[in-house]
This record gives sequence, C-alpha cells and structure tokens, in this order.
Amino acid sequence: MGVGLGIEGEKIGNLNVDNMKESKKEEDEIEVSAGCWIKFRFLGRCISTRSKVDNSICGGTTPSAESKSTDDTSSDQPVVPVASSATTSNRESTSSTPNVTEELKIASQLRKFNYNELKSATRSFKSDSLLGEGGFGCVYKGWINENGTTPVKQGTGLSVAVKTLNHDGLQGHKEWLAEVNFLGDLLHPNLVKLIGYCIEDDQRLLVYEFMPRGSLENHLFRRSLPLPWATRMKIALGAAKGLAFLHEEAERPVIYRDFKTSNILLDADYNAKLSDFGLAKDGPEGDDTHVSTRVMGTYGYAAPEYVMTGHLTSKSDVYSFGVVLLEMITGRRSMDKNRPNGEHNLVEWARPYLGERRRLYQLIDPLLEGRFSVRGAQKAAQLATLCLNRDPKVRPLMSEVYEVMKPLVNLKDMACSSPYFQALHLQGERMSTNQNSRNGVGLKGAPVRSLSVSRYPNGSPRLSDQPCQSPKPVR
Repeated sequence: MGVGLGIEGEKIGNLNVDNMKESKKEEDEIEVSAGCWIKFRFLGRCISTRSKVDNSICGGTTPSAESKSTDDTSSDQPVVPVASSATTSNRESTSSTPNVTEELKIASQLRKFNYNELKSATRSFKSDSLLGEGGFGCVYKGWINENGTTPVKQGTGLSVAVKTLNHDGLQGHKEWLAEVNFLGDLLHPNLVKLIGYCIEDDQRLLVYEFMPRGSLENHLFRRSLPLPWATRMKIALGAAKGLAFLHEEAERPVIYRDFKTSNILLDADYNAKLSDFGLAKDGPEGDDTHVSTRVMGTYGYAAPEYVMTGHLTSKSDVYSFGVVLLEMITGRRSMDKNRPNGEHNLVEWARPYLGERRRLYQLIDPLLEGRFSVRGAQKAAQLATLCLNRDPKVRPLMSEVYEVMKPLVNLKDMACSSPYFQALHLQGERMSTNQNSRNGVGLKGAPVRSLSVSRYPNGSPRLSDQPCQSPKPVR
C-alpha cells in the first residue's frame, strides 16, 4: 500500500496534514523526558595507552573521507539516560569482554585480518591516514589485496576504511559485536559493506569498503558549497531504501536506532549507504509490538515515545528519517544551540511551517538560492510531517516512504523561475528592510529567512550549471 501525496492537496494517506494537532500534554511529556538525558562529548585519544596503535588525538566512527575536525560545537551529541528502562538490551554498551567465541557469529564472506596486516595497510595508523573520529575509535584509510588480507602499496589494490576500537571510548565490545554480527549477515547496496575484522588480544578492528564522498553530515554542514537539491533527494531515497530493507526485507527485522546524517555515507556517485550498526537491535517477533531497551542514540533524532518509554519499534527509525529529511530541506542541524532562542530544536521550530504552503518556502535552505523543485519541496515537507508525527502508528512504513521519494529526484520545476517564489522573496526582503534587522519578525512572530541571498555574490559554484538564475535581491 502506497502513501498518496497529492501535489496540491495536504492529505497523506489517512493523515490530513492541516489537521495534525498535538496535545499540550504530549509536548510537556517530551520536554520532561528530554530533560532526563545527559549530553556528553567524547574528546580524547583514539586508542588508549594500553593499545598497540600509535596515539592520535580523535575518537573515530565512520569509514568516510571527510574532515578530521572535532571543534564543531553544533555537531551531533550522543545521549544516554540517567536510569535505564525496564529491560537492557543484550547488545548495550559495556566495558567488559565476554567469551568472544560464544557471541561472535562470523559470516563466511568476512575476511579475518591479523593486527600487523592492518597496521601495515594503514601505514602504522599515521595521522595523515586518519579519516574520521567518534565514540567507537578512529577510522583510517588503508590499502589491501583485492581478494585477500595482505597489505599493499598506497594507491594500489583495494582502498578500505579501518575502524579501531578505543578502549576508553563511548562504545565498547558489545557494539563491536553488534557491528560484526549485523553487517556480516546483511548485504544490500544501501548498507556499507563490512569486508572483515580483526580480533587479537585486546584489539578490535573492523574493515569496511572505502566511501570516497564521506558523510552526509559533512556535505550539509561543514562545507562551503551547498549540496544540490536533486542530490539531497537522491541521498534521501537511498537511505530510505536501506531502512526499508532492514525493516521489511531482511530475514529478521532490524531496527537501526541511530539514523542520522553522520551515519549516512556516500560513494563516488552520491549513493547513500547506512553505516555504524553498533546500536542496532533485532526487531520484535511474533506477537510482540516493541522491544524494550535502554534509551540510546543521538539527541535530536530519537523518537519521543522511545525517549519516554524505552519501547523501540521500526517507527522509531521512521521518526529519525523525518528529522534527517528536514535537515536536508532546511540545511539546519537537528539541534543547534548557536541559533536564536526558539530555533534550537529543528523539529519544533519547523512544525508551524510544514503544514502551510505559503510559509513552506521560508524553510528551504537559503544556500540553494531558489534552485529546488517546488513540487519536490512540497512533497518532501508533507512526508517529513508524516514521519515526525508524535503518534507512531500514523507514521508510514519505510517502503511507503521510498515509493513517495522516488519521483522527487527528477523533478525540474525550479523555484527560482517561479513568479510566486520571486514575489515571496521580494516580500521577505521588504519586511527585513523595514525592520532593519537580519532576524526581523514576519507573520505570527516567525523569523524571516532570506529565500535567495547567498554567501556567494556571483552564485554558487556548485549550482552554476542549473538552468535558472537566482532572483536578485532588492537594493
């Protein structure tokens, strides 16, 4: 069953977007539950002093080819609860190392590396081989034989990303096991490929296919050139397909539980692949409706009902997809304390705009300079609204999300050539000028966002091949 998204109508399936009103009680509950979470950032050494690996300042997470910086104060913040809920997952974080042979389910296609092979493949884990960092450890680029485990000369053979376990990091042996056991069994074009592993003494390393474009997070938030609209929709489509596979097509349903921009990696053609399965859980089976577990994930992406109760379902991933889709539409982070009061939480700030066509344009990333599909933006906003519904039963299946996303990639009705868009832009400019404030107040007290003013005076270099020019601002 598909989810109907009319271009003009606001009704999506059985949900009328205009009539989606949430109770004050629900809002209060979510605020209270969010207050029960402790945010923290791990800043430390990639590998502890107990490790054989050369010390490097970082803490690696994904096999990407992106920035090594850890100074971005608005990046995703991992969160843990003050107290656990009813049942603790058998894959939750722990520093202990149980009997490996009993817990490690090795798929036949995985290669088993020894530590010295990976040390040689990454040139002794030197800093210039470093790709990324996070709670698990550091990720280094290396080169191995196409069909084996032998290290080869830099620039030859198969390029890989080697993720090392930081013994003092946020994630531990249980997450390492989850990664091997899930990705060892799950094969899909929209999941990052796990090539092999190394388990030797206290060393835990994973070897992935190398993803040359890095993470969606870096393209959206850390680069000066905006990601084109069609590319954003292509990435969202691939990510939706990956989640649909986990929920509905895998031999046993899997709940990803940590869907966010930093875990969406991109190949050379911007095809999306989900990475980092350390928090993934087997879905409910039989008559069970949910899995009870400790609340873990990243603040700003977790579904409110999961935060409040610890009850995990596939609809929790659907909510997270809605958050990421909203980030792609707006160019804003899910949580950003650097923004003005009332705009820290992206979902709550955006809700009033999502149901109104006239206000929708104020949501769109201004760096796109009007180079986005009008119909595509409307449908994407409607889909985000449905995914972000506080009632998980109303959220669609990821297979339905995928079907809705498919046509959005190729829509060509650019907003910058629309008289309606240009009129809205001029109106916004006049309001900003009259109030003599960059953050002037528009309708119903909402901040006015410029619809086409860019940091590039001559237009965005990446978008220069688009068929229309951005409307010129009023002088």
